[in-house]
Amino acid sequence: MYSSVITIRTGTSPSVRDITREAADFVAGRGDGLLHVFVPHATAGIAIIETGAGSDDDLLRALDDVLPTDDRWRHRHGSPGHGRDHVLPALCPPYATVPVLAGRMALGTWQSVCLVDLNGDNPVRQVRLSFLSG
Repeated sequence: MYSSVITIRTGTSPSVRDITREAADFVAGRGDGLLHVFVPHATAGIAIIETGAGSDDDLLRALDDVLPTDDRWRHRHGSPGHGRDHVLPALCPPYATVPVLAGRMALGTWQSVCLVDLNGDNPVRQVRLSFLSG
């Protein structure tokens, strides 16, 4: 298995960062297999969605509707409402697996691999890319 860690700056406000190019570069020339994308953080997730047409903003809005930044959360360290960030991985898991054929991800036409981060307390994230040959 091949594995590598990339660093992504997400900033201090909720974000959806498209990491498809980094993932594509990682699998290029590796043949057939599976790409596993994993974010080793308790407050971030991975989503495969369309980007650039508003879906990324829609995702953030939907997550804010379901996980509002308020004082309802029992987990209370960090900025106000930070407890919701720890619930995010239950809705947007910290991993995704993508088939790879001839060194290219077999994504649909409008699909992108994205890092989802609601936690402004940690503006830099690590993402582990792993490739298992078929």
